[in-house]
This record gives sequence, C-alpha cells and structure tokens, in this order.
Amino acid sequence: MKQLEVTILGHSYILACPEGGESSLLAAVASVDTEMSKIRDTGKIKARERIAVLAALNLAYQLAEKPAATAKPAKRSDTAAVDVQIDTMIARIDAALGHDGHLL
Repeated sequence: MKQLEVTILGHSYILACPEGGESSLLAAVASVDTEMSKIRDTGKIKARERIAVLAALNLAYQLAEKPAATAKPAKRSDTAAVDVQIDTMIARIDAALGHDGHLL
C-alpha cells in the first residue's frame, strides 16, 4: 500500500493508496477539494466538519443522479463488499479529521 500526501481545503493529509490507484485517488481528492472550496467560498459555513459533510452529500447526490444505464447492476455479493469499502472510507475520513470530530 502506497501513501500519498494530498491537500484538501488547505490542509495536508497522508492517505493510503493501493498500487496503481494514484490517479483515481488524486481525481477523487480534486473533486472533494473543489466541492469543499465551493461551499467554503459561499461564506455561509465556516466549520470544516460541516463543509466536509455537505461536500460528501453533494458528491453522493451527483453520483446517484448519473444515468442508471452507465452503472452495472449490483450483485448481492457486491453489496457486501461495497458496505465494507464505505465503512473503511468513513474510518479514513474520521482519522483524517482528527480533532475536528467524526462525520458519522
């Protein structure tokens, strides 16, 4: 597992990344940073934790709105694997936020 240092909303984070997944991770970081910056730049919300939650919701909504034709149907075994991946991602986000608090 490789580690990458990335910057999101002006803060550096060290993230674990599987070999060969660097470009996908960097694209995801860019999306999160862009979404969080948009929310911050409105000036209405200052707390990073709230900005992160709103950005996550916006990105999840955008994914849900993609045409169903582009997504392959999930198999029952795929759903369990996705649940594990989501739990892992939440744990990583919680670790990255550190003293800012937990998202979930």
